[in-house]
Amino acid sequence: MAFASSLFIGRSTRAGHHLILSTAPLRTYPTTHRHALRMNIVRDLFQSIKKQAATATSPGTAMQVPDAHYVLKTPLDADFAAKGYALALFGLGCFWGAERAFWTLDGVYSTSVGYAGGTTENPTYRQVCSGRTGHAEVVRVVYDPKKISYQKLLDVFWDKHDPRQLNRQGNDVGTQYRTGIYYYDEAQKKTAEKTLQHFQGILDGQKGMGKIVTEILPAPTYYFAEDYHQQYLAKNPGGYCGLGGIGCYKPSTEEL
Repeated sequence: MAFASSLFIGRSTRAGHHLILSTAPLRTYPTTHRHALRMNIVRDLFQSIKKQAATATSPGTAMQVPDAHYVLKTPLDADFAAKGYALALFGLGCFWGAERAFWTLDGVYSTSVGYAGGTTENPTYRQVCSGRTGHAEVVRVVYDPKKISYQKLLDVFWDKHDPRQLNRQGNDVGTQYRTGIYYYDEAQKKTAEKTLQHFQGILDGQKGMGKIVTEILPAPTYYFAEDYHQQYLAKNPGGYCGLGGIGCYKPSTEEL
């Protein structure tokens, strides 16, 4: 008695029959049975793919986040403008390390991580990692413009990642890891564009350093990431951080 390790549909030596090879003993089926079996396999596969696609893009519910920042002890969500604070939104790879790069700065009031730039409302981490939502992992920075300028935040942004990498940062690969600056007003847009030109000038002065691919777009809707992602590296000091810059960025000595 013959056995096979996987499913295969092929012709037998007898006309009008087809052979099904599996881990069960070999048997022959009439053509009509073979056709029905194949149609069932195709139908089940299509339904599985359809279900996965729907799950990956279906809207969820808003994430519940802690009342206070794990490190700074300030709110993660509030009417910050009413308190005189401004917002900045950046995508520079895995948001764990990105957030830590900003919460250490003097003048930063609060930080949080989330998803932005896609089409799915209130996405989950799993959905974003599927690549079907269009979202990027981002860090939202709440800062006091009287203590730290937007340009200083951009200096950290450019220094802490490789803006020449398209849809990846180091070993983290996918559209969710794309590099992006998402501005809240025209002043932020102009500063972002000028600092990009400044950094590109530095790269152009060194042979073979490539071109910056950072997208500069109006700030889209920001969706908080799950609680366990917030201030992840403070809660897990030995946690993964793939963040790393090129090593040649130098802040401009002039206000841009």
